[in-house]
Amino acid sequence: MFRLRRFVQCVFPQGIGIPGRRFQSTLKFKELHPSLLKRAHQSIQQIAQLEQALNKGDGFDAETQKNYSQVSSIRSMYQQYQELLENLKGLQEMIQTDPSLKDDAQSEFDNFLPQFRQVSDSLLRKLLPPHPFAEKACILELRPGVGGTEAMIFTQDLLNMYIGYAQHHSWGYHVIAQNENQSGNGLVDAILSIDELGAYDKLRYESGVHRVQRIPATETKGRTHTSTAAVIVLPQIVESAKDAEQSERSFRPDEIRIDVMRAGGKGGQHVNTTDSAVRITHFPSGIVVAMQDERSQHKNKAKAFAVLRARLAEIERKKKEDKERAVRRDQVTSTDRSDKIRTYNYPQNRVTDHRCNFTLYDIEGITSGIKLDEVIDSMAARDFEERSKLLIE
Repeated sequence: MFRLRRFVQCVFPQGIGIPGRRFQSTLKFKELHPSLLKRAHQSIQQIAQLEQALNKGDGFDAETQKNYSQVSSIRSMYQQYQELLENLKGLQEMIQTDPSLKDDAQSEFDNFLPQFRQVSDSLLRKLLPPHPFAEKACILELRPGVGGTEAMIFTQDLLNMYIGYAQHHSWGYHVIAQNENQSGNGLVDAILSIDELGAYDKLRYESGVHRVQRIPATETKGRTHTSTAAVIVLPQIVESAKDAEQSERSFRPDEIRIDVMRAGGKGGQHVNTTDSAVRITHFPSGIVVAMQDERSQHKNKAKAFAVLRARLAEIERKKKEDKERAVRRDQVTSTDRSDKIRTYNYPQNRVTDHRCNFTLYDIEGITSGIKLDEVIDSMAARDFEERSKLLIE
């Protein structure tokens, strides 16, 4: 860096592009907004109270321990931020006022700057309120939209994509239910459980309408068709059969109706021979969940209650977000809106996420699940930017 700077100064004594201005590395860096630093300071002030609560010895309090860990992490990041900021300002002044130490100070400044940006970003992430279901596993519901059989085939492709994504990350998963099209091509609907804790926080950006543009196998004239499929990402609230039994008891008798019936669908010696299929109707919300994949009525009921709980939890979360958004008069579009979020264009080998304007030319990499993280991370960065702005307002 030092030799390059000297070379440029010799060859371009008047600087590059701007007459009369000598070449030098940038000395600019962005500090966190004062309101964010105030928020960090307020969080740190809670440490004494939390330490006192933990030292009482009245038994283990998971929530207090979690809060203490969070605040301690903020304190550590805040201290690093202040130290690096002080160093950068000192070096900045030295570069501008002491020619004899300018080069050494510039080298130190260039070394500290990436560290400062990383710590600043980490501190900001710590200050953002966590998503209420960030640590939960998740359930994905997939349904075809417009496009007939091609939409059903696309729904199958999306299911395979999320299964491939789980396999790529070595996450546990299982298909809760899937109903195939009678012709054998595609799915009428499917429910996939991703059992890794924290999967909801990663996959929640997948909620919305996905669009595919390609030539269907049944197309004889080579025309490109457009079809859609809807993806709904829910947090796993009920995590076991035992939880499902407790969940069932938490509803009042007049809130739900449980119907049992014989399973329909394709053949098999156990299909249509026993009343194993279950349909749960939740009257207050109007939600209806039907499950018939298992041979056991008990297992189908447990799965149905798991899906019902997940849908109700997501409804409550959205209501809370809408209320908070109305209070602060936020005009920013929600990241989990239900309109078209992504296009998979096969002729151009292109995948575009319309919310964050991210494009990747690798259909196979995305639909196999291996490169899906690139799209998700881009969307997460946009969400992080929007939520950061809300902290300042």
